[in-house]
Amino acid sequence: MNSEKARLEEDHAKVKNWRKFGPYLTERQWATVREDYSADGDAWGCISHDEARSKAYRWGEEGIGGISDDEQLLCFSLGLWNKKDSMLKERFFGLTSKEGNHAEDCKEYYYYLDSTPTHSYMKMLYKYPQAAFPYEQLREENKKRTRNDPEFELMDTGIFDEHKYFDVFIEYAKADAEDILIRITVRNMGPKAAPLHILPQLWFRNTWRWDKSVKMPEMYLDDTGIIQINHADLGKFYLFAESPCATLFCENETNMARLYNVASSGTFKDGIHEYLINGKKTAVNRFPRGTKVALNYDVTIDAGRTVVFQLRLVRNFLTKPFKDFEAIVDKRVAEANEFYSEIQQNIHDEDRRNVQRQAFAGMLWSKQFYYYDVTKWLNGDPGQPIPPAQRKKGRNHDWPHLNNADIISMPDKWEYPWYAAWDLAFHTIPLALVDAEFAKHQLLLLTKEWYMHPNGQLPAYEWSFSDVNPPVHAWATHRVYKIDEKQRGKGDRKFLEEVFHKLLLNFTWWVNKKDHGGNNIFQGGFLGMDNIGVFDRSAPLAPGEFIEQSDGTSWMAMFTLNMLRLSLELAKENPTYQSLATKFFEHFLYIAGAMTNIGNEGINLWDDEDEFFYDVLQTSDNRSIRMKVRSMVGLIPLFAVEILDEEVFESNPEFTERLEWFLKYRPDLANLISRWVDKGRKQRHLLSLLRGHRMKRILKRMLDEREFLSPYGIRALSKVYEEVPFRFQTNGSEFTVKYIPGESDSGMFGGNSNWRGPIWFPVNYLLIESLQRFHQYYGEDFKIEHPTGSGQMHTLMEIADDLSERLIKIFTKDSEGKRPVFRHHPAIQNAPDFNNYIFFYEYFHGDNGRGVGATHQTGWTGLVAKLIQPKNQ
Repeated sequence: MNSEKARLEEDHAKVKNWRKFGPYLTERQWATVREDYSADGDAWGCISHDEARSKAYRWGEEGIGGISDDEQLLCFSLGLWNKKDSMLKERFFGLTSKEGNHAEDCKEYYYYLDSTPTHSYMKMLYKYPQAAFPYEQLREENKKRTRNDPEFELMDTGIFDEHKYFDVFIEYAKADAEDILIRITVRNMGPKAAPLHILPQLWFRNTWRWDKSVKMPEMYLDDTGIIQINHADLGKFYLFAESPCATLFCENETNMARLYNVASSGTFKDGIHEYLINGKKTAVNRFPRGTKVALNYDVTIDAGRTVVFQLRLVRNFLTKPFKDFEAIVDKRVAEANEFYSEIQQNIHDEDRRNVQRQAFAGMLWSKQFYYYDVTKWLNGDPGQPIPPAQRKKGRNHDWPHLNNADIISMPDKWEYPWYAAWDLAFHTIPLALVDAEFAKHQLLLLTKEWYMHPNGQLPAYEWSFSDVNPPVHAWATHRVYKIDEKQRGKGDRKFLEEVFHKLLLNFTWWVNKKDHGGNNIFQGGFLGMDNIGVFDRSAPLAPGEFIEQSDGTSWMAMFTLNMLRLSLELAKENPTYQSLATKFFEHFLYIAGAMTNIGNEGINLWDDEDEFFYDVLQTSDNRSIRMKVRSMVGLIPLFAVEILDEEVFESNPEFTERLEWFLKYRPDLANLISRWVDKGRKQRHLLSLLRGHRMKRILKRMLDEREFLSPYGIRALSKVYEEVPFRFQTNGSEFTVKYIPGESDSGMFGGNSNWRGPIWFPVNYLLIESLQRFHQYYGEDFKIEHPTGSGQMHTLMEIADDLSERLIKIFTKDSEGKRPVFRHHPAIQNAPDFNNYIFFYEYFHGDNGRGVGATHQTGWTGLVAKLIQPKNQ
């Protein structure tokens, strides 16, 4: 067992809390729903980036490369000032949803380079320009541009020309669980010497202002130059600095005068900014004590030279804190290398190893302390202004039970600094490769009483917990369970059973709330796929109208089969679960039957003419209209596939007896199951929404380069709509769906994501898994033409492998040393100081693979780490 694995075991056994400190600060707390106390619920308008430095947050803290304890009581991050910037660089800058021509967008270059699961070693890089940061230029230029124009990026301003920037590396190494070594390394990449203030910052999250019973903590500089930290709940800590420097103390309090024109005295959160930028000497405390401090290293760095500053944050006093500093850091680096070398032992391509390790790093850095008590948020805090009355009937008012205060994996800590139910499920798959306990914890969290609604719904995301995400929690639970079982040699039955019982409630919620006609056809709404529909599927339709969703119904069929598999897994030790397996087997058949004959009225989601699945619009005058647009909606039926081995029937006699009776009693439904009577390879039975013929017809379209198949994966919309868009008329209005391979051309769902042509990792990953599962049944003799029209025949496993390779090559270098992900900007593509650092974007251009949307959505794009991993691991 290597050292990092030993730490994981210690943490799991509660011998030592190695995860006590980690990268739990968000990168954007401003403009989040939690901090929005406006009457109109305009979170992006309630506080701006410029105002953020002056406001003490209620629910969390933000910073650059920051860490905190797991309750975010004590926070550390890095501030910088190049003596030209108009503000202290202590948070990343980005455009709001109204400022960006493609909605919100972070305009900085930073990279997560390494992290172990316990955060015993972490490393990131931030590229800080030496010229004044072009805040207004970025705002104004993007404001001029339309949705049909590309985004104007920081690189486009010319600020990185001639390499006039600093590479700022931030490293953390733990000597012990509460003994953290901090190393800040800054290299001047430019041709001339350049000045820089390097400002490590330490502060307390403001908890005392909202609750008068909380004792105000304090930190102060003692006579020996050590910063002593005292917190009633966290205890005593020390911050040692190897190099002496000036210290600037202030209070983590809101500057009421600046933000609200209310007279107030003392110092405030923005005191360090005011002191340095505006020369306001009274903005910092006269005596070296307060609730926030910055160490002020004022240096000039020669061209090509590097400076290093070392600090140590530790609970116990040390007489010689830097005696063994380098040795400890070197040891943690070596241990991180050892940990990943074991994981990557069968990956021989160095570039792939680099991509995978950065993907893991991004996922581990993207943990965040997420705190949100909806009842307190609705009612307000004692001694604080009462929130507007409108919020009592506004956003999330129907989730008063929700009280979250946990470390959660975020989709992107700047653009999406909140959890999303289906994102989180995908996160757990690659996370399980490095830290199965954390992955299991994430899946358990959303099923807890203080997350899950009493009616059984899982919370979607903070903008609207009541929105509906695809039900992939059961799928992720089984996948993580099997990964963990393979690693440990024994499955975690307690975890499996606990999640399963809560998912029974969630399944019931779906049946009761999302089956409009009680006929096993489901209307989930937008289901996380934003603008993929002909129109906004979350918005109310005309009175009496609703959509019978092919994807909503297929997601439920998949959910049903996932629950069947979990039931059978649990039945290995407790035969009682056989009855639940029977329940889900039968429910799957009901859904399969409904898709071919909705409400016994002859309405079929499958179109025989086009040989594809479509949504059906039910009108107020009882007409059923197929919305015949070929999109990912029609591919999702592939996800509902399960293989049952003969051993399952032998070891579960009650299940087998009931199953045989049901199939005999309902031959109409039995005939819907693909090849059920015919045993496949290794005596396997297939459960699927698709018979062999239909599967072949769908795959023919999916693998057609003129439709869904891109060099970089499967597109979300058929490319046929590029030249001839799909048009749909209803109630006197016409709706158009056009193939758009990159950014969205509309503001639907905020306009920052697009499902009308690009490549999305989560659904591509599920398609690959489905093909693998079909292959388990059909075997080597079953072959499909791939690509369609090529004359080349391949097994389903070979096709799955090829799709994996197409996704992986988005990030890896081609024969010319280029990465498709960087096709949008030659300056990044061709510069070694940028090209080897990877952005894991939200989604990817459907034709050329370039990254689109959020730059750090390692969350589900981190699935590339699992694709890179050899299948036998």
